[in-house]
Amino acid sequence: MASVDIRSASGDTVGSTDLADDVFGVTPNVPLMHQVVTAQLAGIRSGDHSTLTRAEVRGGGRKPWRQKGSGRARQGSTRAPHWRGGGVAMGPKPRSYAQRTPKKMVAAALRSALSDRAAEGKVVVVDGWNFDAPKTRHARLALDALGVGGRILLVLDREQEAAAKSFRNLPKVHLILPSELNAYDVLCCDWVVFTKDNLPTGSGAGAAAEPETEAEAEEASE
Repeated sequence: MASVDIRSASGDTVGSTDLADDVFGVTPNVPLMHQVVTAQLAGIRSGDHSTLTRAEVRGGGRKPWRQKGSGRARQGSTRAPHWRGGGVAMGPKPRSYAQRTPKKMVAAALRSALSDRAAEGKVVVVDGWNFDAPKTRHARLALDALGVGGRILLVLDREQEAAAKSFRNLPKVHLILPSELNAYDVLCCDWVVFTKDNLPTGSGAGAAAEPETEAEAEEASE
């Protein structure tokens, strides 16, 4: 079981803690992470693009010329797809790009991403953010003291409002709740910073809880 130092906001080491092997010590499954991240990105697509078919374009109700005798090809409407200003054949219509991904796959991808960051030594645990008032300058100084740079994923609890307001103005810091932790955000950031209170501690951390009774299983399926 790997361990990591617990550091204060000033950068001092105040203790150490063990990283759960089933969260930070698994072998990263790259194809699984790719599938889950692809599904997550597909789910946020708006899918509201639309084109007009020949039935939806205005005009073209009158036959442009008679069927025979004009020497030209027969035409039924000036709004056919091959006409200028006509409808679009087989064009895009509003749709959902969402992909169904089992919860266990999502949880396994998150564990793989966290394990990858832990193997690189990019997981930092802080004792706490003792900000009396929101100060972006204090947040910047704290990150410099911790020695983290680049894109930073900062995991904060809801009650840490002063810390959230202190870090939110830093362009390369992404704030996230422990319940919102996902593989995509972990992989997009160079560092993952936890506090000792929201550090995943194993026992299926990040995975969906299994229903204990048949009634709970039916509710979950609904």
